[in-house]
Amino acid sequence: MNILYVTSEVYPFSKSGGLGDVLGALPNAVAKAKHQVRVISPLYSSVSDFWRSQMTFVKHIYVPLAWRNLYCGLFELKKDGVIHYFLDNEYYFRRGDLYGSFDDGERFAFFSRAAVCMMTELDNGSWVPDVVHCSDWQSALVPIYMRSLYGGVKPYDGIRSVFTIHNIEYQGRYDMALMGNVFGLPDTLISGGTLEYMGGISLMKGAIELSDAVTTVSPTYADELNYSFYAKGLEGVVAAQRYKFKGILNGIDAKTFDPATDPNLAKKYTFENIERKLENKRDLQRLLGLSVNDGVPIVAMVTRMVAHKGMDLVVSRLDDMMDIEMQFVLLGRGEWHYEHLFRNAQNNYPERLSANIGYDQTLSAKIYGGADIFLMPSQSEPCGLSQMIAMRYGVLPLVRETGGLKDTVIPYSPDNPASNGFAFANYNSDDMIYVLRRACELYKNKKAWRDLQRTGMATDFSWAKSAKKYIELYKSLK
Repeated sequence: MNILYVTSEVYPFSKSGGLGDVLGALPNAVAKAKHQVRVISPLYSSVSDFWRSQMTFVKHIYVPLAWRNLYCGLFELKKDGVIHYFLDNEYYFRRGDLYGSFDDGERFAFFSRAAVCMMTELDNGSWVPDVVHCSDWQSALVPIYMRSLYGGVKPYDGIRSVFTIHNIEYQGRYDMALMGNVFGLPDTLISGGTLEYMGGISLMKGAIELSDAVTTVSPTYADELNYSFYAKGLEGVVAAQRYKFKGILNGIDAKTFDPATDPNLAKKYTFENIERKLENKRDLQRLLGLSVNDGVPIVAMVTRMVAHKGMDLVVSRLDDMMDIEMQFVLLGRGEWHYEHLFRNAQNNYPERLSANIGYDQTLSAKIYGGADIFLMPSQSEPCGLSQMIAMRYGVLPLVRETGGLKDTVIPYSPDNPASNGFAFANYNSDDMIYVLRRACELYKNKKAWRDLQRTGMATDFSWAKSAKKYIELYKSLK
């Protein structure tokens, strides 16, 4: 099959979060299954000269967007069996950040319309996708344009569309005034209710209604979107389109996240010699000014410090947590009051608590290599990658059962050999503390702990499994 991915970010060229990681890995995994895979993304100013030097200019076209007729250049780069295309327009993409500009709606309308126009120009029109796969609101206009402006037009009428919801909180909501003048869409999409949402426009709502298939990044998240708490107002749309929904769990790059080869670790280790992990724990303790103590577990969080990541549970019970025989390491940035609280807490618990405000890739790897328990008490977590990375490094995740956390972490039970971590169901600080105490007590039982570590490290979270399910979905649309 010919598969075209349209995405606002793709690692290693551009990335702001998990979307970039997913689109940096999934196309490669599908290509390894012998499909013809291509990816379209913007040529941001942040794309490095290293990658630009490997690009070839292919052509340029002019893209109609409402009353505008806008230049768009097309550059090509081949990497790992995948052809990457980059759409060039310096007015829209020569910005300091990928997102956050006042005109993001217009920027990604241009990107989406340009992608739709370019998909019939690839290889001078000889390569046409069987399936176009888009993600989140930034490319939600692709299936909308395909259906509303090119419906019944060859070759668009033979192209199927898949739309993936990575996080339904970000829906691409805009004022009605943008409908014609900015997006260049017919009013019938409003009068028919396709894009209309609470007196405005929701691009994600339109993509859900007009795509041939909709996926979420975990099976549990697909189920959770039936409820208003998770669906953020779109539960009615989800219910009406439920027949086209499918939850497919994300994977992780097993080569990137590998304690046997990670250059950031003081001591590399594998499933067979996991006892070497202890050297990384000591290295982390020395690096962060914690007391070097093999007998207490290091509980870690590498996270955005925002409410939906469960930070309110942690800050409300931080003193109770520190009453447990453990050390606590935090890496992340976010809302200022969380940052302020943890900076102060670090002074209250010298040699036991390390708060690292910001993000550092090397320190993140060292935390995975040295920690014992990885805490993720999220309100919601569509998929989550950190718990999978943690298990890959022999760190036991302690999670709230939501989204992909529920799909990947099997709570500890002495009678269940498949157990690979710890979990609590209710979003409740008492439950979190209870399970955390239980986990820290189990840490003293080295055999039970080693068994859990090995089970987690042996779990297959590779993209090959996820890609197989996506390929089955693509074939079902033909």
